[in-house]
Amino acid sequence: MLSENLVEKRTTKEKVLAILLLAIPAMIENILQTIVGFVDTLFVARLGLLEVTAVGIANAVIAVYMALFMAIGVGASSLIAQSVGAENIEKAKAVAKQSTVIAIIVGIFFGLITLFFSESLLTLMGAEPSVIEQSAVYLRIVGIPSVFIALMIIFGSILRAAGNTRTPMNVALWMNILHIILDYVLIFGLGSWMGWGIAGAAWATVIARVIGTLALYYYIKKSKVSFSLFTSSDTPSFFSIIIKLSTPAAIERLIMRLGQVLYFGLIVVVGTETFAAHTIAGNIETFSYMPGYGLAVAATTLVGQYIGAERTKEAYQYGVLTTGIAIVFMTFIGVFMFFFAPWLAMIFTKDVSAIQMVTVALRIDAFAQPALAIGLVITGALQAAGDTKSPMYSTAIGMWLIRIVGIYSLGIYFKMGIAGIWIAIALDIVIRAIFLSWRYHYLFRRLIHEENVSMNEETKYIASK
Repeated sequence: MLSENLVEKRTTKEKVLAILLLAIPAMIENILQTIVGFVDTLFVARLGLLEVTAVGIANAVIAVYMALFMAIGVGASSLIAQSVGAENIEKAKAVAKQSTVIAIIVGIFFGLITLFFSESLLTLMGAEPSVIEQSAVYLRIVGIPSVFIALMIIFGSILRAAGNTRTPMNVALWMNILHIILDYVLIFGLGSWMGWGIAGAAWATVIARVIGTLALYYYIKKSKVSFSLFTSSDTPSFFSIIIKLSTPAAIERLIMRLGQVLYFGLIVVVGTETFAAHTIAGNIETFSYMPGYGLAVAATTLVGQYIGAERTKEAYQYGVLTTGIAIVFMTFIGVFMFFFAPWLAMIFTKDVSAIQMVTVALRIDAFAQPALAIGLVITGALQAAGDTKSPMYSTAIGMWLIRIVGIYSLGIYFKMGIAGIWIAIALDIVIRAIFLSWRYHYLFRRLIHEENVSMNEETKYIASK
């Protein structure tokens, strides 16, 4: 039996509205988090450049942790969305609970890693001895309670997969407001109290995350996928399936992170000024991802639910339609970036040479925005269908064979500088989009064919009776 919200066939206009209702809150949530990241950096910058570097390197380690926690969310999201679509709410609850248990175990593991190996991790990240002491203070405070990072990510994934993107957005809004207030007070102090400096920035982050985690769990308890961590149940184990789906996503994110470390090193070889310009362009480009990420959440939820409801053709159509909407959104962003690149660069720097390089980077990137839209949304749709390997393959090939080789060839060997670097990045994005599109169409042709064969066999069986 199909869910009530899936019974009636929707018009294209109704489908677009359903997509946007899921995507817009997710977009806003991502924008809020990005803005808070900028504010956090701004506050720490008032302490000094050493502190900025210390926090930046510590957050690079935390980003690796988060990538693995997000991978667990990918596996959980796929199974929960399909279960909700099939009206198998007990399975959705079981997956939600078991993925939470996995997140707790992994979060505690990385907390222990942080407790005992902070200095070693920071050394591996290339931190200088003068930075390690300050960076280790921040990393230990933020990283030891990694279980709360893991739980925040998994709770948000559970609610979104069940079709509720508004609650994670609202929690993010209040959590980020609290974060900014705590940041200022704990870093700089209040009245005669001078504050805790870099440790204050870390504690502000931890307190906000703990409160955000509790708030999300409260809303899960009120949702249709409500579960209790403290009671046993007779539901089957889905641990192996969650891990099987999550592992390729985890590998993909590790490939991406390791690739970034390597190609950042290559860009440094091109020149310090080029690296600075690349960093500024990358910070500006971050905002262009927001519509794509939001629409990817919508694709994951809707494609997964319709597959669970055994309406594979409509699942396919939602993936295509969501991709089309993302292309429109991000094409407009590309046009904006192309024409306003110099003004965007001037927000970050007054150096004429840097502004010119950032402008070149953003104008090249502007042409890659439609392909970036395709890659982000199709990845979400494939993961909803249970295919977490194809995005992993595309990231491995794109990052290591196209982006890194391209940056070395164009940026260093042919001495094209910032233009060569961003042409290589654009080529990676375009080729990845082509591969993922092919994979999406191929996968759904097969799924639709299998569904039709199954329906024909069922019809023949009924007729024979």
